[in-house]
Amino acid sequence: MSDVSDLSGDTAGKAPRNRLDLDPDTVEKDLVKLVLTVVELLRQLMERQALRRFDTGDLTEDQEERIGLTLMLLDDRMAELRERYGLRPEDLNLDLGPLGPLLPRE
Repeated sequence: MSDVSDLSGDTAGKAPRNRLDLDPDTVEKDLVKLVLTVVELLRQLMERQALRRFDTGDLTEDQEERIGLTLMLLDDRMAELRERYGLRPEDLNLDLGPLGPLLPRE
């Protein structure tokens, strides 16, 4: 039977590549990081869509104001949550290997 802390399937005496860390603090921070990454991705997509709509003149002045305010508030809340969990903006940018980073670098 293999060691539950060795998830790599490597039993040839090498150091395990992936370990299952069951520390509750780490699990919570990792989950928060994942959730914030998804929220940041959606925030950036919404921002780009809003900019496209601004550029095409699709929105009324009132709609532009509401969208701008909403995006600023969301950005502020994201900053608060990152600070609360000790995360930097770049911590939310997952490396997708050959595909590059998940989020565009600003």
